[in-house]
Amino acid sequence: MPGHAGTFDVLMADGRIHAIVPSGIVQTPVTSRVLALDGRFFVPGLWDNHVHFTLWAAQRRRHDFAPVTGSADEVLAHVAALAGGAAAASTPLIGYGLRDGLWEGSLDRARLDAAAGSRQVILISGDLHSCWLNSAALERFGLGEHPTGYLREDDCFRVTIRVNDLSDAEGDELAAEAARLAASRGIVGIVDLEMADNLTVWRRRIEAGQRDLRVAFGIYPSHLDSAIEARLRTGDIIPNTQGLLTVGPFKVVTDGSLNTRTAYCYDEYPGLEGEPNSRGLLTVAPDDLLTLLERASGAGLTPAVHAIGDHANALALAAFERLDCGGRIEHAQLVGETDFARFAAAGVTASVQPEHAMDDRDVADHYWAGRTDRAFALASLRASGAALVLGSDAPVAPLDPWVTMAAAIGRSRDHRAPWHPEQRIPAADALAASANGAAIIGVGQPADLVVTDLDPLAADPDALRTMPVSATFLAGRPTHLAPWAAALA
Repeated sequence: MPGHAGTFDVLMADGRIHAIVPSGIVQTPVTSRVLALDGRFFVPGLWDNHVHFTLWAAQRRRHDFAPVTGSADEVLAHVAALAGGAAAASTPLIGYGLRDGLWEGSLDRARLDAAAGSRQVILISGDLHSCWLNSAALERFGLGEHPTGYLREDDCFRVTIRVNDLSDAEGDELAAEAARLAASRGIVGIVDLEMADNLTVWRRRIEAGQRDLRVAFGIYPSHLDSAIEARLRTGDIIPNTQGLLTVGPFKVVTDGSLNTRTAYCYDEYPGLEGEPNSRGLLTVAPDDLLTLLERASGAGLTPAVHAIGDHANALALAAFERLDCGGRIEHAQLVGETDFARFAAAGVTASVQPEHAMDDRDVADHYWAGRTDRAFALASLRASGAALVLGSDAPVAPLDPWVTMAAAIGRSRDHRAPWHPEQRIPAADALAASANGAAIIGVGQPADLVVTDLDPLAADPDALRTMPVSATFLAGRPTHLAPWAAALA
């Protein structure tokens, strides 16, 4: 086990850890299944605390534009290369991973039309808060009069929800594949914040046999009335789901994102001075936020407020303080100097996605110049006493807890120097924030366990990103076994 000398035997029974003893002390019953791990490392099962799971599952089969998103010209050349072929007339070209924050000039539908012809093109930004459509795609969605084809926030969400409106069979097949992949990286549970009727979706999937993950499902304002009517409360286990499905948080999105320049900030974005919404977009007014959180928390639903800009975070904290209800702030990317201490004082957990700092460091240096010492400030949040939980926001970043932890510990990627290394957090804290608060396993805990080939508390960040996972157990049941382990099981 990480942090402990010697080797141990771990006994699992009835879905829990029954004993942890030095190797060779306990005689194993002949009826037990034994897996010799040869000195590998046991850690608690890992959770991704912020996922859009169906969207992640679907986008894994779409065109990844992230490697070619340095400029509009680069993207258009890639569109032109993909747009031809037999499928051009009937199959939309759906791409993801655009990061246009540092591009020169504005985005125009005519440029996409020239690259793609009559084929529908829908390019979704890496942060999910904007998309770029050509004329054929705009007509499909009833937006033929839109001047540019560049959609932000709610306009974008309405399009992407329709793009991702898969049949139950197709969505469930993709989700099953994505769940197996998640288990292979040590994931035992997710907080699914898909913009959907997540209770219906996951109840159906589990009843059909998808049992590789625990799922805490999010509820959005559009489903709040039905959730209250059904008396759903955060933490409740949904009957007939083998304990795998629980009610998660009530999610409200109050601002946008950094790359799309819609995160709601106190200061204007460079280049947008004097323009409408030059400080970003506040998508839920403070009084409306109070009303939503009061209704949800009064019904037993824990609020989770999306806030990225420093002004959005301050307003979210003010709502939590006024209601004294506790909850979560999702992202907390830019926080005011005096606001860090407010998290712990208000009982607000910071649900953060460290890999976003690696994706957005250059955009942050440009648009948040002079303020990046308090951007993605994990160490400052930790030092203030705030509770931290980590996630990916997949598909914004990969659903891989080791990538998440590597970013939290190292603040670096692609051989670049660490970005604001003073905001790194210790490996044990990153592991605990990815494992429901426990960095080590203990007797009596659920037998949600991961077996790794390297010590996660000693491995360097680059090694963490590709951490070999030999086995994952959910309530003692293997959901992933590496080939060598499967041969012995």
